[in-house]
Amino acid sequence: MSKQTTPLVFDGHNDVLLKLYLAGGKSAASTFLSGRDGAIDLPKAQTGGFAGGFFAVYVPSPIDADDKMEEMAKPSYDLPLPDPIDWEDALPVALAQIAILFDLQDRGALTVCRTAGQIREVLAAGKMAAILHIEGAEAIDPDLYTLEVLYQAGLRSIGPVWSRPTIFGHGVPFRYPSTPDIGDGLTDHGLRLVRRCNELGVMIDLSHLNEAGFWDVARHSTQPLVATHSNAQAICPHSRNLTDKQLAAIRESDGMVGLNFAVAFLRDDGRMLADVPLTQMLRHLDHLIDHLGEDRVGIGSDYDGAVVPKDLTSCAGLPKLIQAMAQHGYDDVLITKICHENWLRVLEKTWGA
Repeated sequence: MSKQTTPLVFDGHNDVLLKLYLAGGKSAASTFLSGRDGAIDLPKAQTGGFAGGFFAVYVPSPIDADDKMEEMAKPSYDLPLPDPIDWEDALPVALAQIAILFDLQDRGALTVCRTAGQIREVLAAGKMAAILHIEGAEAIDPDLYTLEVLYQAGLRSIGPVWSRPTIFGHGVPFRYPSTPDIGDGLTDHGLRLVRRCNELGVMIDLSHLNEAGFWDVARHSTQPLVATHSNAQAICPHSRNLTDKQLAAIRESDGMVGLNFAVAFLRDDGRMLADVPLTQMLRHLDHLIDHLGEDRVGIGSDYDGAVVPKDLTSCAGLPKLIQAMAQHGYDDVLITKICHENWLRVLEKTWGA
């Protein structure tokens, strides 16, 4: 496909802020502009047509990443969840990552957007558009004061959990094979978080939430149900993936799902191995489109936060996926919807016109 006909990609999830935080914080921000050893930076974005997306703020747990990767490469596994993180410990880390995001804006690398209209304007100007997103609400206090302040700073999307438990709910462990039907649903704090996010117009991200929590959000939220980076349980029976019943609820709410590039959630065998052909990603896209419709499927790469297919190791490779969609028979209209239009549609519906 020619560069002129390749649509821009607006992505449901990345962890570049965490990587910059671990690399030195604001002092490492310049590498985002010049080029860094990672999946997303400005040079790679310009090559691949990566136009921005949800920039996650994530507070890491002290885990051995090598041990985790080795365990998830096995035919079956059940990793224990890390311990909860207290608000007092989480907030400084979250604020440091948010400061990096705004430093990138000050450097002219991106624009933090608060409305769907602003995203459209930034994309039309050839710039990178960013949504301030929190993955795991450890940095939000039980009285939701932090939510109010961060909303004023630009927060427009939040996941109540990143797998490990919070005061708001419970996530799924990294378990294969497994359904997401693991543990209790939202707490009373979690239900209040959902209500206040609805009132503010903050999108609630269902990725990482267990099935009981999913149904609690479905019952209590007035907004579209959205999983920013999740795949089809019917193809890969991993705890992180969505059942067809969950997909039906998302469709009924007029929400959407972003295709996760993490190989353990793509492969039929659930293993964290990078030799995943693009045809396997298209199998998930086909399933999601069949169950959600063409207006409710997007991309949620999990770049800089996961092992991804070897053909898509950075956002510079995104045209390969777009070309694979075209060769698979998706027309230009559908490809454009998957690449960015569906995200803009659901954000307009969630945030208001």
